[in-house]
This record gives sequence, C-alpha cells and structure tokens, in this order.
Amino acid sequence: MTGKILIVDDQEYNVSLLERILGRAGFKNVHSTMDSLQVERLLGEVEPDIVLLDLHMPGMDGLAILKIIQERLGPDDYLPVLMLTADLTTEARQQGLQAGVNDFLTKPYDRMEVILRISNLLKTRFLHQQLLHYNNQLEEKVKERTKKLEQAQLEMLQLLGRAAEYRDDMTGDHTQRVGTLSGVIAERLGLPKERASLIRLAAPLHDIGKIGIPDDILLKPGRFAPEEFERMKSHTTIGSSILDGSSFGILKMAQVIAMSHHEKWDGSGYPLGLQGEEIPLEARIVALADFYDALTHERPYKRAWTPEEAMVEITKQRGKHFDPRIVDAFIGLLGESNAG
Repeated sequence: MTGKILIVDDQEYNVSLLERILGRAGFKNVHSTMDSLQVERLLGEVEPDIVLLDLHMPGMDGLAILKIIQERLGPDDYLPVLMLTADLTTEARQQGLQAGVNDFLTKPYDRMEVILRISNLLKTRFLHQQLLHYNNQLEEKVKERTKKLEQAQLEMLQLLGRAAEYRDDMTGDHTQRVGTLSGVIAERLGLPKERASLIRLAAPLHDIGKIGIPDDILLKPGRFAPEEFERMKSHTTIGSSILDGSSFGILKMAQVIAMSHHEKWDGSGYPLGLQGEEIPLEARIVALADFYDALTHERPYKRAWTPEEAMVEITKQRGKHFDPRIVDAFIGLLGESNAG
C-alpha cells in the first residue's frame, strides 16, 4: 500500500508492534523513531503522509511535536496526525484535538482498527493533494487565459491607435512614440508605476477621433480656414465618444486623454477651454509628448525640428500651453538623456 508513515513512540515494543501490523497490511514505506528530538529532522527527510505520534514521551511530548508539525505546514497543506495514547480522559483528547490531532489510537492496539484508521486518514490526505493539484492547474489555466486576454486587449489598443494615425502618418509610429514618452514623463513626475503604465498604454489613442475627420481637412498641407479648424477640433469630442462607456481601465483613461489633450494650461485650448489643474493630469502629460514628437518628426507639410529647437519652443510655452511642472520634468529627462 502507498503512503509514507512516520511512527514516533518512546516504547520499543509499541514501535515494533505497529511496524509488524503495517508490514503485514502491505505498507512498505514505514519509518520510526523512539527519540522525540529526532522528529524535526525526520519530518524533512521522510516527508511523511501520516504521523503516528505518542502523547507521553520524554524530551518532547506529543503536544510539543504537534506544534513543530503545525509550524512546518503551509496554509494549504494537510498532514494527518494519529495520536497514540493509553490516556482515554476527555481532557487528553481535547488537548490533542486543539493541537491538531486528526484521530486517536488507544493502547493496547487492535490490528483492524489500526489499519482502518490509518487507511482512512491516508485517503483523506491523498484526496486533499489531488484537489490541491487540480486547483493549482486551474489557477495556472486562469492565469494563462487572463494573460492571453490582456495581450489581445493591448493588441486591440495598438490597432485602434494605428487606425487613426494612418490617416495622416503612414508609418503609424507616432502614436506608439507618444505612448512611450508619456509613460516616461509620468514616471519622472513620480506617479505610481501602475498609473504610469496605464498612461503609456492609453496615450496612443489620443487622436482616435481623427477617424471622423474628412481627408480634405485632415490632410490639408496649409493653414486651416476658421470653419475647417473648428471641424478639425472636433476630433477630441469624436474620440471621447468612440471610447465612451467602457469598463476597461485603459479605455477609460484613453477617453479622458482623447477629450482633453488639446487643452492648454492658460485656458486657451479646446474643446472646453479648461485651465490649469482643471485639465486631467494624463491629458497634460500627453499634450507635451504629442507636441514634442510632432515637432521632431517630418510631415509632408513641415520639416523635422531638432530636439534642441523643440525644447526651446516647449520652454517658451511653459505656463502657457503646458503645465510648468511637466515641462520641468521633461527638461530633466532630456538633460539626463544628453548626459548619458
């Protein structure tokens, strides 16, 4: 029969008797000790499936050993303990149960009772292990599926961002660069990593509303006429409408960014003319990242500015277009980059 058994009893006769009973019943993995001080070592070496433990012993009694056993067990472990005792008092049984005993064998031993009690406890032990193994497998499958779902969501976000960006940027790289830079700025500002990561993932959707802008306006190389500019400004509210109603945290943040990333610190932006800290922090961060990336990359209607030229312009816009604190954080980032 399967199962590793550890017998702890200071009486040689009791140990020998139990070994004979178990051997005749087919148990082949039986370990024993008459020295209670060796139990802790044997627990590690044998890794028993059940412990047969005498209550009254010199050195350490059964209750002290039970404490050691309980301390070794993890929150999901189950190691049955069968207490061996001639003490049939209610007090002794209550002490044992409180200490973690699962069942009792009274001396002198009845052979059939020994086999039945041990077999029943071992069945419980093995069923518990099977259930734990099944739960672990189930947990791994849930983690794997959750990871795949999160990956699919992130891919969807990237595709949405590119769908808008391809309207006026055939590479689609602008949205990803803005996302990366926004996340770095957020970290520089000291935002928690989780929030900075959300900003990095949500920022590429800042211009999703461009999907609703006609090509003759979106791709116009020169300046907009007043009515064209009004139509162009509507990409903020269009983007917010597209992203509205989602329970997905990234899309919730993306909606805020899409709506407010053209607001300006001095209140001269659009669509609502928000001012200062009325503008959501995420949108203030993306506004600067978007501005810097647009300036430093070539478009059909403009040359690419150097980082130095862009930085001069951003500094001029400190307290006007951009949050001064975000400008200062960005200047610090560029300074570290140049020093590196």
